[in-house]
Amino acid sequence: MALQQPDPVQAMTNSSSRHGRRSLLAAWLVGVALLLIGGGAAFVYGGFFEIGADTPHSNTVFWLMQTVRNRSVAVHAADQAPSDLADPKRIASGAAQYDEMCTTCHLAPGMKRTEISQGLYPRAPELRRGSRMTAAEQFWVIKHGIKMTGMPAWGVTHDDEILWDVVAFLGKMPELTAQQYQDLVKSAPKTHSETMQNMDMKNMNMGGSHNH
Repeated sequence: MALQQPDPVQAMTNSSSRHGRRSLLAAWLVGVALLLIGGGAAFVYGGFFEIGADTPHSNTVFWLMQTVRNRSVAVHAADQAPSDLADPKRIASGAAQYDEMCTTCHLAPGMKRTEISQGLYPRAPELRRGSRMTAAEQFWVIKHGIKMTGMPAWGVTHDDEILWDVVAFLGKMPELTAQQYQDLVKSAPKTHSETMQNMDMKNMNMGGSHNH
């Protein structure tokens, strides 16, 4: 029995049909992309997104921002926590740093909400109530800050040793009464100003040694 030869006309028709479908799909995708770009540009330049700190995000936007933040911190927080975070001297040192650097936004035991903490959005967590973050995650946030929250990157002006002291204190703070907190701050080996002066002198000496 002779084999049936393919019909060249039919083959050309099928090929043309497939090409037409691909072209139609490509045109549809381009149209959707242009529509999304145009809509996004109109949304941005039309000022439709409310950025006032006194107007909360929608639940969807808030969930998205919170999820992005939490996952980013978890992925980037790779620093190994020191083994001496429970050292009373380190905790006392961290208390002095926290009292100077953090209480305006994050408050402290026995402290009422400040004008700044009331006006922040997203609201800064009250760390006296504890935190779900690991020590490494807390260190990363303190050192690098978080965009669009008011949380500064303290690592720009403070060395890692000071920031780990703060992390050590954060683990202790939820246990403290207002009086215990004040006593711990007063027992610190150095005030925040003294700590910063020592750090500046250390940096100057290191810089001088490098120059020789």
